[in-house]
Amino acid sequence: MTEDTAAAPAIDIRNFTKQYPVKLKREAVNAVDNLSLQVAEGEIFGFLGPNGAGKTTTIKTLLGLIYPTAGECYVLGAPAGDIAMKQQIAYLPEEPYFYEHLTAREVVRFYAQLFGMDGKSATRRADELLDLVGLKADSSKTVRQFSKGMKQRVGIAQSLINNPKLLFYDEPTSGLDPISHRDIRDLILNLKEQGKTIFLSSHQLTDVEMVCDRVSIMDRGVLKKIGRVADLVSGGQVEIIASNVQNGLRESLAVFAPEYDALGRANILASEDDAVVAHVLDTIRAGRGHVVSITPKRRTLEDIFVETVTERIGRTPTSNDGSSANGNGTASANGANIVSVTAPTETAPSQSSQEDR
Repeated sequence: MTEDTAAAPAIDIRNFTKQYPVKLKREAVNAVDNLSLQVAEGEIFGFLGPNGAGKTTTIKTLLGLIYPTAGECYVLGAPAGDIAMKQQIAYLPEEPYFYEHLTAREVVRFYAQLFGMDGKSATRRADELLDLVGLKADSSKTVRQFSKGMKQRVGIAQSLINNPKLLFYDEPTSGLDPISHRDIRDLILNLKEQGKTIFLSSHQLTDVEMVCDRVSIMDRGVLKKIGRVADLVSGGQVEIIASNVQNGLRESLAVFAPEYDALGRANILASEDDAVVAHVLDTIRAGRGHVVSITPKRRTLEDIFVETVTERIGRTPTSNDGSSANGNGTASANGANIVSVTAPTETAPSQSSQEDR
């Protein structure tokens, strides 16, 4: 499954397959199976999927830490792993590790010096970035004094040292309080305004829906859906509640499969199509019923995600109230800005890769 985007994509994945051998068996498992997608420059792209979907394997391949079994991956026009390309990208893992006895300024300055900056330039860059992420007043505190949200801000500051064109963010808002969630989302949107491309992997679907231009949904190594967020969540329903529904009107409304409450009011879920809604309202009025309320019920990215993943296992998606949902319904490596990443061997992937392939 592919989707064309604008020319000169920031990421271009072509028929990418990654296999891992199964211990004690003469066979291999596809962590990613024939994946093709493009990410345009300047967009925020959500890379979604349950554990075991192939997200981590794909990101590590794009970073040049592991290599495809088949297919090709290009980043900023160069093959994944190209040294010059790595100078223009950055990666922030879900739980970056920093030396906790260092202050925030010392941490960012340390990484700046790894990029070849002299002491004064590194200090100046650290102060600029800590101000950008809202840690200017706390820059002299040690990392061990920071909350998880503050550590994520340090990680974002560190990821911006080399002014990268492309950022890979893995669960940047996981485990944060609501205010930190909002602040990190605002930072990501601010980075987009600066023209940066962001490849965002997250289980926080509300955050993804709010910031991403397009998303893809992976499941067991296969790309299941891809498209603009607005397009994927379209096609919702309208809830219409009517009272004074007498026998004749009940017969007329039967085609809409209404449910009746203890007061005898009809509860109808109709397509959000204007013609369908108008027909339901005309039917109610013609039968001398009274329209109590009309409430749009918008689909969410979580609805789309659950529908997509549960198709595989033959389960009926459930809504938040438990009822069945309507089916419509830290080191720089080779010049790359990478925090605390350990490259797995080709024949023995790390535990985290096995859990989230």
